[in-house]
Amino acid sequence: MSTTSQKHRDFVGEPMGDKPVTSLSGIGEILGKKLEDKGFDKAFVVLGQFLLLKKDSEMFVEWLKDSSGANARQAGSCAQCLKEWCDAFL
Repeated sequence: MSTTSQKHRDFVGEPMGDKPVTSLSGIGEILGKKLEDKGFDKAFVVLGQFLLLKKDSEMFVEWLKDSSGANARQAGSCAQCLKEWCDAFL
């Protein structure tokens, strides 16, 4: 059984609002800066990319790894976070 971080639970447990990209599970300061430099400054902008990829976690993980240099664990954590948020709020 996998466990989730407090950051993950906090994000999934409430509406997204105007949260920064670093509020996403798996996205720390360094990856957050790389994403911000590419225009992905808010969590909802990253969610938009997730939705454009039709909530396909595999494709999203590959996109995140390519665009930010995230490793598989970080990208997978972010994808799972967004999937659970979508399941709860969409």
